[in-house]
Amino acid sequence: MEKMKNILAINFGGIGDEIFFLPALISLKKEFPNSKITLALEPRSKSVKDLTDIIDDLFLIDVKGKNKYTELVKLIFKARAGKFDIVISSGGNKFISILLWLTGIKERYGYNTGALSERLLTKAVPLNKNQYACAMYHDLVSPLTNNKTILPEINVKSQAKLPNSVLIHPGVSKISVQKGCIKTIPPKTWAETAELLIQKGKKLMLAGGPDDSECIEIIRNYLSQKGLSFEDYYGKTRNLKDLAELIAKAEQFICSDSAPLHIAVALKTKTYVIFGPTDDKKLIPQSELVVPVKADDKCPLKPCLWERRLTTCDKLDCLKITAQDVVNNMSL
Repeated sequence: MEKMKNILAINFGGIGDEIFFLPALISLKKEFPNSKITLALEPRSKSVKDLTDIIDDLFLIDVKGKNKYTELVKLIFKARAGKFDIVISSGGNKFISILLWLTGIKERYGYNTGALSERLLTKAVPLNKNQYACAMYHDLVSPLTNNKTILPEINVKSQAKLPNSVLIHPGVSKISVQKGCIKTIPPKTWAETAELLIQKGKKLMLAGGPDDSECIEIIRNYLSQKGLSFEDYYGKTRNLKDLAELIAKAEQFICSDSAPLHIAVALKTKTYVIFGPTDDKKLIPQSELVVPVKADDKCPLKPCLWERRLTTCDKLDCLKITAQDVVNNMSL
């Protein structure tokens, strides 16, 4: 019988990043079925565990807080105490290899960031950012397994599709907005999109997260003033699993470049995604089930966010997408 592998995976980022990371963990579990997988991640993303049974335990490490270095020391001590056989980290920082070496874990896998990583890691994996993010993360486990999990997989009970239904989830995280990363169309455009869909006889459903209250209220008021009825699920999806079940029920789904997109990809729900300054080729798979909705703005710098700049520009021509543009991209 195969010896159990005790695996520590480290992946800091938002909930979308954690969903991107799932295929790598799934492939590891297929290779080492008796393994125990612990994921070190930021506290804001801990709800990923509600979507999967691949993850056995979590280490919550607040690397974005005021005590970043104290938190990293905490991670080192937790890793040393955990008696792990393997550690894998997605970080692209050149100091990650030192962090992994300090854990004392025998087998260490991370990206190749230079001579130090080649010396301190068991395998320094080439970092290829010019591919779908799931594939980029999956490269980390290629030295350990020949299994290849292409898309995220999540544990949601099979749901009967609601006939003729379209679910809209307009939100993006407030953290990204506060950082100056605008990635979606204005609330009024979302409201106008909902209006057009209702007029076309669609059963419209509306959902959102805690950060979306202002946007949701604008949509609600707009539709109410027009005398248009819709199914309002805002506040009724208490967690990611509730939201996933709702997405699974929808025949079609419209969203921003945010975590719900990646849930929809895992559920294979037909999805239309608003893309502006970010690179759709890296954030969605090549699939007929996922359609990017983009402005025909001819911006020579697009995609720019995270590629050339850390905040969006003031013009936002890449997000001048009308409600009619959205609907024209859909199979109605």
